[in-house]
Amino acid sequence: MEKVRFTEEKATMLATLYGRALDARSERPILGDKAADEAVKQIDYDFATLGVNADMGLTVALRAKPLDDWTTSFLRAHPDATVVQLGCGMDSRVYRVDPPPTVRWFDVDYPEVVDLRARIYPERDAYQTIGSSVTDFGWIDEIPSDKPGLVIAEGLTMYLRPPEGEELLRRLIAHFPQGGEMVFDVFSRLGIKLQKLNPVVRKANATLYWGIDEISELERLGLTLVSKLDSTDYATPEVKDRLSASMRAQLWIAGLFPAFKKMGRILRFRF
Repeated sequence: MEKVRFTEEKATMLATLYGRALDARSERPILGDKAADEAVKQIDYDFATLGVNADMGLTVALRAKPLDDWTTSFLRAHPDATVVQLGCGMDSRVYRVDPPPTVRWFDVDYPEVVDLRARIYPERDAYQTIGSSVTDFGWIDEIPSDKPGLVIAEGLTMYLRPPEGEELLRRLIAHFPQGGEMVFDVFSRLGIKLQKLNPVVRKANATLYWGIDEISELERLGLTLVSKLDSTDYATPEVKDRLSASMRAQLWIAGLFPAFKKMGRILRFRF
């Protein structure tokens, strides 16, 4: 068993890992992420302290699913692409998507996170981890730039300060002269203000900084919107019946107010 001790925002990666594991254990999984379930079994950590219940596990899977689908779609069109997943945490997306060996995939996170991944997850062809803060921009030079790029960031942007987040996106756009896509989730400014209502953020004693209200704030960096999902779009009709009554009520109320609908969005851009 691997003993894990992380603080603040680094501990939130265990919450999403556990959420995917709970989804994998359910009778009708969204992701079916068996790698996540196996990872949880190998990590010596009291996951109950994270405050992740069945509802939250389902919503974690629902948020990850469109990012998986958009990744698969991009790689179908670009089977020789370079993928960069920022702030990967313990995400097992490379195993879920299972790209062909012609795709070069890089997962980037703090060195201690990358070290844990190496002890938990198996090696695979054309896959590499880079141990660095995503805002120590020197790591970008390690990424090949001769093919179209796909940049993935799940649960990351809101932890960045706005200037460093914008600079990160600009540098990645410039790094891929053949263009590509970016897929990531964002919080609105209201979501940032209400961050302590999020039990995972609160329990981890983490702090969120970057709130984005308008798509134009990102498009001015050199991105063009392809698709977006508001926070009330995650739960498709066929899975809403699996949510608790209180969660369904929260979704219904959020759908009545535009400000609540865009508190958390998933976005797909091309560049």
